[in-house]
Amino acid sequence: MNWTAFAVFIIFFIFVTVLGFIAARWRRADLNHLEEWGLAGRRFGTLITWFLVGGDLYTAYTFIAVPALMYGAGALGFYAVPYTIVVYPMFLLILPRFWSVAKQHGYVTASDFIEGRFGDKLLSLAIALTGIVATMPYIALQLTGMQAVISAIGIGGDWPLIIAFIILALYTYTSGLRAPAMIAVVKDLMIYITVIVSVIVIPMKLGGFGHIFHAAAVALPTHNPPGTAILSPKQYATYGTLAFGSALALFLYPHALTGVFSASSRRVVKRNMALLPAYSFALGIVALLGFMALAAGVHAKSTSQAVPLLFLKEFPSWFAGFGFAAIAIGALVPAAIMSIAASNLFTRNIYKTYFAKGASSEHEARVAKIVSLLVKVGALVFILGFPQQYAISMQQVGGILILQTVPALVLGLYTRWFHRRALLIGWLVGIVYGIYMWGTTGYKSTTYTLHLFGDSVAGYAGIWALVLNVVVVVVLTLLFRAANLSNGSDQTSHSDYHVEASL
Repeated sequence: MNWTAFAVFIIFFIFVTVLGFIAARWRRADLNHLEEWGLAGRRFGTLITWFLVGGDLYTAYTFIAVPALMYGAGALGFYAVPYTIVVYPMFLLILPRFWSVAKQHGYVTASDFIEGRFGDKLLSLAIALTGIVATMPYIALQLTGMQAVISAIGIGGDWPLIIAFIILALYTYTSGLRAPAMIAVVKDLMIYITVIVSVIVIPMKLGGFGHIFHAAAVALPTHNPPGTAILSPKQYATYGTLAFGSALALFLYPHALTGVFSASSRRVVKRNMALLPAYSFALGIVALLGFMALAAGVHAKSTSQAVPLLFLKEFPSWFAGFGFAAIAIGALVPAAIMSIAASNLFTRNIYKTYFAKGASSEHEARVAKIVSLLVKVGALVFILGFPQQYAISMQQVGGILILQTVPALVLGLYTRWFHRRALLIGWLVGIVYGIYMWGTTGYKSTTYTLHLFGDSVAGYAGIWALVLNVVVVVVLTLLFRAANLSNGSDQTSHSDYHVEASL
């Protein structure tokens, strides 16, 4: 047990826990209404939205999973940097439209939009189930990050994780989206301090970046399987498809859309697409911590422990504890938002649609609070049932699923040409094929090798599944339109996608 690191860690953990409960009184409103509990009344301005969405997207994935992949596999882990660069120009075109139509019609979830746009409860249900299930491994990734930190401090057993889990569940239940929004401000400031100190102090102690890259290049080929400091030509397709697929998926996750829908205006969403790349710069630096761990001679039983062990080795115990707190809080914030987003989907698009059509706002909020607790339990089950060599695989598994919503959610924002039944069948084909590809690896990798025309191309299973999905959607749309099958009704109008001010 490193008592100094533990003491600092506990102080900051208690501080953000108190903030989580105080948040219920921040911008006081009736939290017995789903829009207030799950979207904070759509009142967050540019700064709070920046912290919230940033805290939502840059998580234990950033500090644990990406450096872990760099530590174990090498240059392939850098795919996370270009994907978080190209994602913002793409979604600058998409998210303002999404926010506007959601504001105009009071949509809380993506599935609300699908039902309004296509008049199809089955397609709406498919999108809701996909969002909920895809969120499970992402929450599991956050819990993995917390496990790595707790283990590095020297605390044995699962009880610390269970305690943290219970505390997270309680203040999420009590304060809703306001809790992670308030905590995100503290979390992001702590992470930026940790990143700045890391990029200055650790390279100085290790002899500079030249030595770090050289040491990593020497160490990586000795791993099983071997890693490389520079991408080999065989990895180009994997690197490219992982980057592009992850970029397409990022803002379609329920938690990302929840953060966007909580913004106070369309203009706030646009500003955040311009400001959020600041986090991408930090991610590029954080990724290098994996190489720094190799250069420092860190020997980790699990790749997820690389960064915590590096901090213990290169920093005084008090600052290591500060860094651990930043990572743990960086896991709690997104885990809270993810559980809220998943519970919103269940309550609005499954429970209310199929089990309690006349549910009041208070009834909706009560069910959502309970489901937010159950979602976290599901994430724990995922960790136990599908152990991954690299924690980042948990995010990639979620990406396989959420990518299959691209035709309905993204293309549906611009056109109703695609037939609703074709979208549903394409979604099903993509999901089944994506899971099949993941299953062929024994559920250990999301990379799948296609054999086409005598050539082999290894790439991200999510992209292969999406390509098949789109082909099926286009072909079936042509057939269904030729057969003059009903395509449902559209509750939205052209002007709904350009709403700016509050109604």
